[in-house]
Amino acid sequence: MVDGLRVDHVDGLADPKAYLERLRQEAGPDCYITVEKILGEDEHIPSGWPISGTTGYEFISTISDALVDADKLGGLRTAYETITGTSTDMEAELRAAKLLMTDNNFAGEVASLLRLAVRIQQAENLQPALSEGSLKSALRELLVAFPVYRTYGTMDGMPPDSRKMLEGVLAKLRGSRHAPEETALALLENVLLGRVAKQAAGLAGEFRIRFQQLTGPLMAKSVEDTLFFRHHMLLALNEVGAEPLPRPFALDRFHKEMQIRLERQPDGLSGTSTHDTKRGEDARARLYALSEGPEVWAEAVVRWRGMNQAAVASLDDGAAPEPAVEWMLYQALAGAWPVDLRPEDRDSLRSLEERFVAYTKKALREAKLRTNWSEVNQGYEEAVACYARHLLSPDNSVFLADFVHTLRPFIRAGLVNSLTQTIVKLTAPGVPDIYQGSEGLDLSLVDPDNRRQPDFEALRARLAEEEKLTSTEIDDLQSGWLKQHIVGALLRLRQDAPTLFRRGEYLPLQPTGKHKDNIVAFARAEAEDALIVIAARRAFHALYTDIAEPRPQQWAQAKVILPKELCTRRYRDICSGRTYEVDRSVDVNQALAGRYFALLRNLRSE
Repeated sequence: MVDGLRVDHVDGLADPKAYLERLRQEAGPDCYITVEKILGEDEHIPSGWPISGTTGYEFISTISDALVDADKLGGLRTAYETITGTSTDMEAELRAAKLLMTDNNFAGEVASLLRLAVRIQQAENLQPALSEGSLKSALRELLVAFPVYRTYGTMDGMPPDSRKMLEGVLAKLRGSRHAPEETALALLENVLLGRVAKQAAGLAGEFRIRFQQLTGPLMAKSVEDTLFFRHHMLLALNEVGAEPLPRPFALDRFHKEMQIRLERQPDGLSGTSTHDTKRGEDARARLYALSEGPEVWAEAVVRWRGMNQAAVASLDDGAAPEPAVEWMLYQALAGAWPVDLRPEDRDSLRSLEERFVAYTKKALREAKLRTNWSEVNQGYEEAVACYARHLLSPDNSVFLADFVHTLRPFIRAGLVNSLTQTIVKLTAPGVPDIYQGSEGLDLSLVDPDNRRQPDFEALRARLAEEEKLTSTEIDDLQSGWLKQHIVGALLRLRQDAPTLFRRGEYLPLQPTGKHKDNIVAFARAEAEDALIVIAARRAFHALYTDIAEPRPQQWAQAKVILPKELCTRRYRDICSGRTYEVDRSVDVNQALAGRYFALLRNLRSE
């Protein structure tokens, strides 16, 4: 009756590998098993885990490489810093969030580890004895320095990969300005690596296990549930599985990660929306577009702040909302704004207001700056909630009209991003994970908003309609109709060619010509079977100037160069059924035919 198992919070276990081995033995060799595991930069699933892969949060981070405009991200950061009046130091902000968690939320766990360290020192009879203060300082700094969720030592010691990770962390900490007393840090190093006397081995093993069980939740609460609610430059990047520190965004990185994914976890889930994501996949896709038009967004925020200045409250501890929170509110509202919501629709505005105010309260408390879950600042929260309600008041018609007008090109670019994200998820290495209702548009906010019951009847009715994957109608794009039917078509294709998607090569393809930077292209190939995927990206400026239909010649001169093994073949467009004789390249304008994507299947495989 059960097809697969998902193990959440696997890093909270004392010995994840041993648990998974027991689970595999009980479930059998054919059971599909995934684990919720946040992978850091260049981190991979530990070797030897008998699983199919992760639940796919790293896929969300990878897709941003293809959709974020790295060339203009600096402009958005500058605008954010200008409005907030502060420069962004993400390393310092990450450290502050981790220290907050270490000293408050996890103070009990830290105290338990400290007591164990003192007992180990006593058991080893180290002289001169280290003070409890120096041990606590070293323990605190080591916890804060960890860049990944955890290592995977056992009562017997550290495996090679974990030893290498720990040694790297220690070396970096020793070279930093936060380096603690060396003798105290050396003691912790010896304990974690098992270099202790026999009489202290049991205590050292217990310390190792508890330390590893703490670094994971410390990272989660510091990054996902604190830092990502404090820094608002581009909310789309504040997602589960994303890196907390700035990183480059590049299409080459995306292709490289997809190839690594095929090699290391071809059966891992590729997620874009889950019950834990900070916003729905289509809201995130829309907000990626802000990186393409930072000057438009920044000017709009300045304008909107002026329009709504009278709603800002002056409290003893400062303005409410403060500029950073204003920026966050406009961006969160932009992501969640329903495509068809008209400013004069009072009932729909009221419905959105209820969801938006609930989100606002959670965001403020998670940030833990002026209010939090244990010490609620009621006056501040209510002042910000009043501001949020003011934004969505039908009487605030001038702002709402301006907001909707400004949002239109971002909505359109976001819908293009959404289609590309969906197509990549269903054709790139991995198993597409389609969260409840997200086959249609998912513009939800953080939980509990993303756990609302989808309108399954509407989705079912729309799916029963005639499939027109060649549609370029704006209504089909804005309603989610096209996205849903693409999901259906590609799921059927995956059923028809399972080995192509599970074991087929991932081949990055090179676009050339005008708008080459606005295309992501790759192929999946296995023996005689092949699928060429071409999809648009960065559509805000490049492909249109308003909400009008795509221009017929917008891809003129653009081509996708094919490797030798894909040349001189006949391909069929799985959307239109048209066939193409392909020599050494694909003519993008011909293949897309007014759409934003093309899916070309090798005819010899059919």
